[in-house]
Amino acid sequence: MQVILLERVAKLGQMGEVVKVKDGYARNFLLPQGKALRASDANIKSFEAQKAQLEARNLETKKEAASLAEKLDGQKFVVIRSASDAGALYGSVTPRDAAEAATDAGFSLDRKQVVLIQPIKELGLHDVRVVLHPEVSATITMNVARSAEEAELQASGKSVRELAAEAEAAADFEIAELFDEMGSAANDE
Repeated sequence: MQVILLERVAKLGQMGEVVKVKDGYARNFLLPQGKALRASDANIKSFEAQKAQLEARNLETKKEAASLAEKLDGQKFVVIRSASDAGALYGSVTPRDAAEAATDAGFSLDRKQVVLIQPIKELGLHDVRVVLHPEVSATITMNVARSAEEAELQASGKSVRELAAEAEAAADFEIAELFDEMGSAANDE
């Protein structure tokens, strides 16, 4: 199906281009979202008449998105989840969780704007891309932890695995010290 793009669509084209796409993609995504029109003679003429208005609206939304991206870029948000001692989450952090964390911090984000390259299934710091406009994106950091204290430790640069290794080493040292004391007590008798 041939469509006229009403805005820039990633991996497809710029506003005003006539592109050929699969029928299902056009019917189920591009047309209902208002991102394209069918490429008929009447729609092409209509688009040409509205082109200046569409470009002005696109430029305005791009400026708004750029100002929000400037504020949002580099922000860190904490998400508290339950996890195993090894740091594996009992579930995963979804785009909805990232959007809610940003919204709670005062930014208005929709879950559809959050792009996860791969699911977040471990504790730690994870970079997440937020697409605010087809031409504007920002990167935020999700700090996934079991508690607020653990989130602060992770933010300072320590990972959950390092903390677990330190705790295990301290426990091993205490046990060894206890056995040394018991051994010396047996020798005294």
